[in-house]
Amino acid sequence: MPSLKDLKVRINSVKSTRKITKAMQMVAAAKLRRAQEAAEASRPYAARMSAVLSNIATGNKDNPEAPELLRGTGEDKRHLLVICTAERGLCGGFNSSIVRRAKQDVIRLGSEGKDVKILCVGRKGREQLKREYAHLFVDDQIAFEGVKKISYAQAEEVASRILGSFAGGEYDVITLYYAEFESVLTQTPQALQVIPATIEAVEQDAGSNSTYEYEPDETALLAELLPKNITVQIYRALLENAASEQGARMSAMDNATRNAGEMVDKLTLQYNRSRQASITSELIEIISGAEALNG
Repeated sequence: MPSLKDLKVRINSVKSTRKITKAMQMVAAAKLRRAQEAAEASRPYAARMSAVLSNIATGNKDNPEAPELLRGTGEDKRHLLVICTAERGLCGGFNSSIVRRAKQDVIRLGSEGKDVKILCVGRKGREQLKREYAHLFVDDQIAFEGVKKISYAQAEEVASRILGSFAGGEYDVITLYYAEFESVLTQTPQALQVIPATIEAVEQDAGSNSTYEYEPDETALLAELLPKNITVQIYRALLENAASEQGARMSAMDNATRNAGEMVDKLTLQYNRSRQASITSELIEIISGAEALNG
């Protein structure tokens, strides 16, 4: 059984930890509001950009003169998985859920005989993957340590890297992994194929016979818009990740604070019982000694 001094030290230690987790929860809550607003603001633009591209690209998917970013290389052998995670931990299962989703595709693609490479954007994803998949890492990983706010420049850095690799003939398919923010308690891992571009069917409005003419021609527009769309989708993914990270951290620190409070209560009860037992034991010894002297 631990001594009274050991229990007192442990109680003070847990109380100090509780103060830290409470402070981290409050900081995460303050950051979450700004990050959530940024993520939600990026969604309409990214969705509209995809819709415009879908409208233009629908009839050009099989066009041999269409940009390679749209039609692909014609093969499905070499895959690059761009895994976006946080630079810091203490955010519950946020990083692990993204890594777990990416691992499923690594295993699946490997079983199909595909050549898989991994580009980590964020330190925590690299740390979780390096034990099993370090041999799949590309030479240089991307990290944004010290960056307080995600900006378009970070998305351009990632986009420039993957566009350069694709243009150099290194990969056939490039997929982006991130977590979409839904609420403080829910962040859903996503896998988005960015190269070749995923074109969704365009729904025509009922009774609409509108046709569009593009200038310059559709091929020239696609050559200009497809790289920009990749950057926009990466920017959205980074913003979604930033909001998801703060939401997960807020929830994790709230749980840690409550658990610390429960531990303090249990240790305090144990301390009081031990102290009471010690006092009772001392009283018995005093009474027994007095009776021995009187006897």
